[in-house]
Amino acid sequence: MSHTAHIPSHRKPRRNAPKTALRAGVAGGVLSTIAVAGAAGPAQAEPVTQTIEMPTITAGLSTAVAASAQATQQVAQDLQTQAQEDAAAATAAKTAKKAKAEAVRKAEAKKKAEAAAKAKAEAAERASRTAARTALSTTSGSNAGTAVSASSSSSSSSATGSAASVLAFVKAQVGDAYVSGGTGPNSWDCSGLVQAAFRSVGVDLPRVSQSQSTAGTQVSLSNLQPGDILYWGGAGSAYHVGVYVGGGEFVGAQNSSTGVVQRPLSYDPPSGAVRVL
Repeated sequence: MSHTAHIPSHRKPRRNAPKTALRAGVAGGVLSTIAVAGAAGPAQAEPVTQTIEMPTITAGLSTAVAASAQATQQVAQDLQTQAQEDAAAATAAKTAKKAKAEAVRKAEAKKKAEAAAKAKAEAAERASRTAARTALSTTSGSNAGTAVSASSSSSSSSATGSAASVLAFVKAQVGDAYVSGGTGPNSWDCSGLVQAAFRSVGVDLPRVSQSQSTAGTQVSLSNLQPGDILYWGGAGSAYHVGVYVGGGEFVGAQNSSTGVVQRPLSYDPPSGAVRVL
């Protein structure tokens, strides 16, 4: 074989570099490396004779970027929603606090109005009772005076039996306090004292003055006997009661200023009387 004959080369043929799909980060890294190498090389570097093919952005990277953007947008929406909810809750709390304060104010105003109305009603009732007593005193003054004289002479003798016990009971309470609704043993109202006095001798009377004024037989003021129940006002609608103790006097729980007292009939002339003994 001639030495000039063609000898096949054992070098593998050069293959074209395949287009490698690289991520954007890899492409950036390659470009950065080239830039650094160019800056650090000698001033008289040989010119680049080979074209470098830029990497391409694959569909996978595009999808990841899109997903990241979507996640960021979702976070922003969540933050906005949370802010709106917080603002709504703050507004609701403020409204509730204002409504509660208004309700408390109205309740206090109602309570004050009810107290004022109650005080006014009590004052009107006291005024009505005073007016009724004044009217009774005016209309029955002369008759009561006559009755006092007649009853004084008829009751000059001492009471006996149950009547004496009733008189002893009421006289023992003179000086005690007057308390509305009081039934003893140290404070009384008018009907409470009368009821307790007669209960001491085994006679059960109603609790209130209206019923006590019709509990027995009606008697005239000119024919009173010790132990008779005196009443002020109408029979069945009396507002005050006491016990006639003879000698033209009675014992009764008058009011909070005087308490239980013994007074002449002329001090507060009664309207009528009933006898239960």
